[in-house]
Amino acid sequence: MSIGDRTLIKNLKPSTENVHVLVRVIKVEPPKVIQTKKGPRTISEAVVGDESGRVKTTLWGKAAGSLKEGAAVEITGAWVTSFRGEVQLNVGGQSSIKPVSEGSVPTSDNIPEESPKAPPPPPSRGRGFSGPRRRTGFGRRSREEE
Repeated sequence: MSIGDRTLIKNLKPSTENVHVLVRVIKVEPPKVIQTKKGPRTISEAVVGDESGRVKTTLWGKAAGSLKEGAAVEITGAWVTSFRGEVQLNVGGQSSIKPVSEGSVPTSDNIPEESPKAPPPPPSRGRGFSGPRRRTGFGRRSREEE
């Protein structure tokens, strides 16, 4: 699962915290401001990978815009979430990004296309919405009234 305290991309699981990965930055998008429940936040998105696969990465706040395409980096203090069935790596203010030697991770051409998948959500325990409820017993005559 992990090499030392390092986690391979293929082994990332939602709800994992304090994740440590060694990755190559494959693709980077410019920072943008999004609206969240807590107000506007600056993020940037990237795709990073290692010898086991690739994963979409969201960089929050000060970390936004800090990755450069093609760079080999070590990310520590990250956390994993899932969005629309896809696993995502998140990097924020408590995370650290450090350059590592080029030979530490494969080149972009040698990183598999596979991405970790989020497990399906647990089955719903409630009734859910199944349409209007039918009432029974109202408007019926009893046999004695007939």
